[in-house]
Amino acid sequence: MLLSSKTSDLKKRMREALQGGGSKAIESQKSKGKLTARERILALLDPKSFHEYDLFVAHAGKDFDMDKKFLPGDGVITGTGTINGYPVCIYAQDFTVAGGSLGYAHAKKIVKIMEHAMKLKVPIIGINDSGGARIQEGVNALAGYGDIFFRNTMASGVIPQISVILGPCAGGAVYSPALTDFVFVVDKISQMFITGPEVIKTVLGEEISKEDLGGARVQAEITGNAHFFAESEAHCFEQIKQLVSFIPWNNENKAKPFPKKSPKRQYKIEEIIPVDPAEPYDVRNVVKSLCDDSEFLEVQERFARNIVIGFGRIGGQSVGIVANQPMVLAGVLDVDSSDKAARFIRYCDSFNIPLVTLVDLPGYLPGVDQEYAGVIRHGAKVLYAYSEATVPKITLILRKAYGGGYIAMCSHHLKADFVFAWPTAEIAVMGPEGAANIIFRKEIVEAENPEEMRKKKIDEYKEKFANPYVAAAYGYVDAVIEPAETRHFLMHALEISQNKAEQRPWKKHGIPPF
Repeated sequence: MLLSSKTSDLKKRMREALQGGGSKAIESQKSKGKLTARERILALLDPKSFHEYDLFVAHAGKDFDMDKKFLPGDGVITGTGTINGYPVCIYAQDFTVAGGSLGYAHAKKIVKIMEHAMKLKVPIIGINDSGGARIQEGVNALAGYGDIFFRNTMASGVIPQISVILGPCAGGAVYSPALTDFVFVVDKISQMFITGPEVIKTVLGEEISKEDLGGARVQAEITGNAHFFAESEAHCFEQIKQLVSFIPWNNENKAKPFPKKSPKRQYKIEEIIPVDPAEPYDVRNVVKSLCDDSEFLEVQERFARNIVIGFGRIGGQSVGIVANQPMVLAGVLDVDSSDKAARFIRYCDSFNIPLVTLVDLPGYLPGVDQEYAGVIRHGAKVLYAYSEATVPKITLILRKAYGGGYIAMCSHHLKADFVFAWPTAEIAVMGPEGAANIIFRKEIVEAENPEEMRKKKIDEYKEKFANPYVAAAYGYVDAVIEPAETRHFLMHALEISQNKAEQRPWKKHGIPPF
């Protein structure tokens, strides 16, 4: 009888806690096209895999009549589960409970599940939907954010950290997602900004909507804060599931191998790159012609589109791909693309994911704007990231590889393990046209027909320097290969380098050009 009574009491308490902010708050959440926090967790995780913890944690507020309020779970749900069989720790802020505001107990729950993830060496997923710090709790709320930021930093490079923005994420709260590995946003739902439109209007007198200030498209296309953009919450969860399949649980393991699959027949590698070196093409088609089943998960697809980064598999093994995009700014490196590439390179290196680099660029983007924006400092991040990386590094030069761009895109000089080049590769200090104008200036000016002489000297320069054989003669290119041989060479390079071990000088840490 006593056990039955206790069980009945437990069920009653659970019903009260599971109701969230109540029917009206849930109805308001739904009216905005948003799922509830618990629905989100259940939609993302494998069926019946979610185990919730700290359901009965109470908030710590005592002032402003907070001691009289019941906030189920203190506005955040935490627990563990699996995604496609992969174990994960997860938390989701519940906007129906006090606007998902972060108080002391709320933060302690998040910190606890983050520490749990570190001990178990599994990914941590955070779903953000919050009005920010709970002002009724004062400095304790700020202390909670600080505790979370510290755990984000300690987990960096140890376990994958995924942030999902499914509502407002403003003020100091935005720094936790910024410290994580991947940020997912959903169109017309996600918001990220330091100061809201109200503050901007008060301080600067400028009118701007939340969507225009820090909506999903802004974060995915302009700021680069978001790595994945989705049209709906369901689409977002599918993206997360796909990402998890490409990455390992922690930095001590490698990503799970998959059965090898051939690329789809529609991607014919010999037909993708135009004969004319000035004609653009979509490098993603080259990527898909090399990856198993032509599957490629692009990261930051909408930001700094002159470089393409993402995950694929070659011979069943996960690889990180970095490729210049000739369709956008001829594939040059600039401030944003350098940041984008460098961060991705360091992620792959941290989590034992081999790097495959596809090169076709005329160099770094020239111009006063870029110089003032710090292209020297930002561009150096790519050099640093590739030099620092000790995972297998395989480079394929497709076409242009000029000047500093040639060095930066994982050349042998930055300790690439294998560098291959197609016969179409042009490796030189600068493009043939510009080089001929400088080297043969006097001969061109003094010629009876300067334009004819100029064309002749351009061809002469191409013959002597703008081909892969000069670099191959010095050993800077390991093999000049036909396009049809590329996948075979990459698979062999990945297989033979899977036990690569490289010793570096001891140091506490390096000092990247942040």
